[in-house]
Amino acid sequence: MATSGAGDGCSSMNGFVSEIEQKQFTDLPAELLEYILCFPVLKHVDICNVSCSCKRLHDVCHGRGKVWGHQYKLRWPRLQKHYRQNECCDWQKEYRTRHTVGLQIRRTVVSISQRFFTEVVLGDSFAEIESLGAPEHFCEDELLSILNSDRRKSLTLKYYAKKILYFLRQKNILRSLKMFLEQPAEQQSALEGALLVDQYCNPLADVSLDGISSQLEEITDKVKKMLRIKNPSHPSLRVTQGWSGLRNDFDLQRQVVVTLNAVLYEQLQYKGNECDYYNPLNSYIHQVLLRRTGIPISLSVLYMTLARKLGVQLEPVNFPNHFLLRWCQSGDIYDFVYIDAFGKGKQLTAKECEYLIGHQVTADYYNAISTTEVLLRMVGNLLNIGKRGEGNEKSYQLLRDSLDLYLTINPDNVQYLLLQARLYFHLGIWPEKVLDILQHIQALDPSQHGAVGYLVQHTLEHIQHKKHPVEPEVKRRSAPEHLELQYSVGLIMKHKRSGYNCAIYGWDPKCTMSQEWITTMRVHQLSSGANQPFYNVLVQDGTCRYAAQENLEPHSAPLEIAHPEVGRYFSEFHDSHYVANEELQTRYPEDMAETLGTVRDLYHRLMSSQT
Repeated sequence: MATSGAGDGCSSMNGFVSEIEQKQFTDLPAELLEYILCFPVLKHVDICNVSCSCKRLHDVCHGRGKVWGHQYKLRWPRLQKHYRQNECCDWQKEYRTRHTVGLQIRRTVVSISQRFFTEVVLGDSFAEIESLGAPEHFCEDELLSILNSDRRKSLTLKYYAKKILYFLRQKNILRSLKMFLEQPAEQQSALEGALLVDQYCNPLADVSLDGISSQLEEITDKVKKMLRIKNPSHPSLRVTQGWSGLRNDFDLQRQVVVTLNAVLYEQLQYKGNECDYYNPLNSYIHQVLLRRTGIPISLSVLYMTLARKLGVQLEPVNFPNHFLLRWCQSGDIYDFVYIDAFGKGKQLTAKECEYLIGHQVTADYYNAISTTEVLLRMVGNLLNIGKRGEGNEKSYQLLRDSLDLYLTINPDNVQYLLLQARLYFHLGIWPEKVLDILQHIQALDPSQHGAVGYLVQHTLEHIQHKKHPVEPEVKRRSAPEHLELQYSVGLIMKHKRSGYNCAIYGWDPKCTMSQEWITTMRVHQLSSGANQPFYNVLVQDGTCRYAAQENLEPHSAPLEIAHPEVGRYFSEFHDSHYVANEELQTRYPEDMAETLGTVRDLYHRLMSSQT
């Protein structure tokens, strides 16, 4: 039986009915009719047409909901987790709503591409998704279906769908973080808090508390297995729900700590990442478990969680420059044992902790801290990494994410509020939010009037400027001043000197960079200097560069460029080149024809050389 579509209506069903008309199809029991109408070959348009054919079939299609429920589950299998088994539901209504949401989402994504093509960093442009009033899981499912479609097609749609999904998930994670912070301090788990930080900075990754807990259980089981060999009667081997731990037995606790060190650092080879200390991956719990390396605070959260599962209560210590754990509660800081999770679980005295950082500190730095303070330290580390970044979108994103987290935990920190306002102002995004932040700063600290006043004035100017957008510049390669151009947007190129692969997404007839850049990049050493076409290219390593024409040549074996911004400029990869999207074609209206000609000539030359 052929599959029917929107164009052929109920042809498949009509064929089936015609075969069994003599058996009085509509007189069959409802259960059998439902069974037939749930054949996989039938689509939603078939069910609509069947239900309109007579009252009997209408009642069967809409009676118990089984037929439309089957259609719904067939079309959107990922959504089944949102429904309880055997739940009574108006499946036709659910189907219609989900279908409508899908159309709305796609229209919105397309409109975002048209309206925000020139924006380097998108701010609140996705907030309009919320105004659709659609169930969040419907929105997410549609976005995932876009992202999971043909890898080489709909690149622009995927580019913005990914950004919208990022925004929606972050919004939900931030809501979860606020609920977490409202819990009593004794109920807050450092692991759960650290996981929320991880999820917020990596909203598209598959990171869940259940998944992380499962991995920690595996490590715990390894510790118990080794502990059983050393002490078969150890209480940690018989842990039950609500177990209070080995509170007063130092020797039993020591056996756990020694065994934990052996499993974590010797058997599983966890270690502190001294070679790449400022990599943000060191702060994300799921990456620490995956790569088995981290920084003091992330390894301490992991170590402390595992120890508590085995009955040993450790406390986090906000030691300067090197996060620590302390063990064996006592009245004096010098009676504690301090554990360096970054240093393979080494046990230190208070004086040895000072040797670790090379200077003395006051007794306050040895105190245990709350889970909230642990999170502030962790997010503060990410903030510093973001500030150390190279000024690209990746570092700006980390800075924005970590500022969001820090100000959710500590909303009245004037220093970071001002940093957030300056960041948004610098990126040219969210001018209305910048004004709200500045108003909040002024209320908290009137002494910031000078800095606030400057930003308010220029933000208001920016808002006025946005009301009068500039028409995009159109570059026609047929213009007399562009006659030296050899290449066009969409071509896959190779850099003759540096060897990198790249895709062209823009060009200038002459170098437009500052004299300082020209000097730094030694452009004067090129045979044609700055007086030649220069191309904007997306490089395979994720960077964007500005390359001279004489340094580029068409790639002999064109390949896809794995760059995060590809979808911003191109709609499709077509085996040998990229197809510019509507926005890019508007700016370079004659380039695609040139690109096709270049690719065709390259192919003919390649075929000729092989024969």
